[in-house]
Amino acid sequence: MAPHPKPGAKRDRDRLRCEMTDAGCDLAQIALEMRVRFRMRPREAWRHAHGLTLQAAADRLNDVGGSRPGLAVAADASLVGKWEKWPTASGRRPSPGVLALLAELYGCGVEDLLDFADRQELPQADMQLPRRRAPAPVQPADGPEPPEAPTPEPCGAELVSIASEESAAWARWAETTNVGDIALEQLLADTRAVAGDYLSGDPTAVFRETRALRNRVFALLEGHQRPGQSADLYLLAGYLCGLLAWMSSDLGDMRRAETQGRTAWLCAEIADHNGLRAWTLSTRSKIAFWDGRTKDAITLARRGAAYHPSGTAGVLLACQEADAWARLGAAHQAQAALTRAAEAQAAPHGEDDIAGLFSCSDFRRVNYATGVHLLSGHAATALEEATSALATPPPHAYGTAAQLHITLACAHVALGDLDGAAQALRPVLALAPEQRLAPVAERLREFARAIALSPAAGGRAAGRLQEMVESWYLESAPRRLALSPGSLAG
Repeated sequence: MAPHPKPGAKRDRDRLRCEMTDAGCDLAQIALEMRVRFRMRPREAWRHAHGLTLQAAADRLNDVGGSRPGLAVAADASLVGKWEKWPTASGRRPSPGVLALLAELYGCGVEDLLDFADRQELPQADMQLPRRRAPAPVQPADGPEPPEAPTPEPCGAELVSIASEESAAWARWAETTNVGDIALEQLLADTRAVAGDYLSGDPTAVFRETRALRNRVFALLEGHQRPGQSADLYLLAGYLCGLLAWMSSDLGDMRRAETQGRTAWLCAEIADHNGLRAWTLSTRSKIAFWDGRTKDAITLARRGAAYHPSGTAGVLLACQEADAWARLGAAHQAQAALTRAAEAQAAPHGEDDIAGLFSCSDFRRVNYATGVHLLSGHAATALEEATSALATPPPHAYGTAAQLHITLACAHVALGDLDGAAQALRPVLALAPEQRLAPVAERLREFARAIALSPAAGGRAAGRLQEMVESWYLESAPRRLALSPGSLAG
């Protein structure tokens, strides 16, 4: 048996329109019934009263706008759908010109296309829309329409008065804004909060919170605000996309991380903010590194450092360059970059805009440094510095601490101490599955490879360590996310 269509399905709408038309109802009555029966917004109801699809309405709207000087639009089905959904978060506010074209298309007054929710959100200037009713809906023309009678141009005192009213109306629009200074401060505080929460919380939960916050900022940017407020919103959007890029790579999805990174860079360019540029390039360097594009990681880190950002971005960028050089076996260049990182950490550098994930503490710097020492063949130095850093008072980001423990374990393996390696790995193996992020998983696989290449390979202790690593990986966050039917796509 075929399933019964849900209320408001095309079959239901078509039946209602035909029945009401046969009963002599006009379009206004049909649109009203659509709104009440199917809980539609007014612009959607009028479209369905005409029996138009989104694309058909967009095509006719483009035709109508093309014949009206100054009102041309380039609409598609998606844009018409967003105009219908506004003022919800997924909608887009139709301009006065668009509302006038829709009213002409549907043969109704502009006020018929607005409900109370629309009127609450419309800027005051837009409420001065004309309240005339079009005589009939626009129909596709078989030939050219007859020319309209020319409207007399205003002159004299009337011309001066109209020009003054036009400027006053524009001024009322220009001074309106959909976001205030307190709201911007709260958005900045919320962005800093998610950047900090990510260092200790459930990464997927923080990802969802960050995505929701980014969507709020995106929605505000689709409205109207003053230029300085727009710049602040683009800055926040860029940082939030940067955070999502970093988090996406931690969850093992490099392709989507790159997409977030490109959007963050666009926001940095629009906001013209060197700090955001530097952190975005740091994020993209990290993505390139874990994606196996080591030379790209170096290039991106150097580009970021060239902006001479305030805060600790310069420290992290130098650390990332050192890590990539060490991976390529270039010990001299890696050590030079580490020296720059230590100098940047010691120099006055100001506060980070966002902090949390977008900051580089000395603990984080040491994590990079010990990894470089290990890759450069200085296991004893790596062991000493990692042990000293792990002895400092908490709190530390669990991901950074886990990588330091793995470096410590690898140093023990290089020095022939499997018991020490097992002891160092205990906190890593005890991580909750949702905190077993992609960089930690890859570092742990490097540990397994170090075991396989060590003189102890093949022994019982080495085999037990490798089994524990493999079991740990099966419950890692990237693997669980890949197997999940859900999606975190932003």
